[in-house]
Amino acid sequence: MNAHNSEDGTSNHAQLMDKVYRHQRHIYDLTRKYYLLGRDRLVRELNAKPGESVVEIGCGTARNLIRIARAYPGAKLYGLDASAEMLITANESIARAGLKDRILLKHAYAEDMTPALFGLNDAFDHAVFSYSLSMIPDWRGALKSAAACVKPQGAIHAVDFGDLKGLWRPLANGLRAWLRLFHVKPREELLAAVERGGTNSTSRLHVLPGRYAFVFRANPDLVRMIAQGSR
Repeated sequence: MNAHNSEDGTSNHAQLMDKVYRHQRHIYDLTRKYYLLGRDRLVRELNAKPGESVVEIGCGTARNLIRIARAYPGAKLYGLDASAEMLITANESIARAGLKDRILLKHAYAEDMTPALFGLNDAFDHAVFSYSLSMIPDWRGALKSAAACVKPQGAIHAVDFGDLKGLWRPLANGLRAWLRLFHVKPREELLAAVERGGTNSTSRLHVLPGRYAFVFRANPDLVRMIAQGSR
C-alpha cells in the first residue's frame, strides 16, 4: 500500500497503487473480508490503553482503524497510505462512522513516517501493518521506520500472508499467481525471521492453518533486528 525505494520509485509506486485502487476501493472491504484473514485477531490483541496512540501503516479504507476506534475508545488513532484514491474512501468511511475527531489520516510513505507528520511530539505506542508489508517494495525499510517511531516499551503488530507451505501446492501456486495481479508478494523471509527470533513476554506469533497467514506482535528492538536481517 505504501513505500518507495527512490525518488522515481516513490512516484511510480504511488501511481501504481492509485491505478490499482481507483475502482477497487469501492468494493475493497466487501471482497477482501474473505481472504484477508487474521485482521480482527490483531485488533482484539492490540490491547491499546486509554490515551495510547496507534498508527496504521498502509491503512487503506480505514476498515481496521474504525474497528480499533470502537474496540478502544480511549486510544488516539492515526493512519497513512501511499494511495490518495484509497484515502478518499477512508475519509468517507470515517465520516460515516462518526469518527472524524478520533482518526487522522495522511498521504505518505512507510519509510517517511514520523510522529511529526501527524503533529505529534511523542513516539507512538503501537504501529500496525495489516496486509501492507506484502505490498511495500522496501518492507524492511518500512519496519525500520516503524521501529524508530514506536516507544521502546511499545509494540509493532503485523498480519500478512504466510509462506503458504501448508496448503495444497496447486492451491498455493494459484493463490500466488492471483496475488501477483494485485502486486502482492508474501514475505516468506519475514515469517522465517519471526520464527527464528522466537517469542517472549513482549512478542507473540500466531500462524493460521496452512501457513496461509500470520499475526505477529513484537517490541521495536526485535522488529529492528528482523528488518536488518540479523534474525
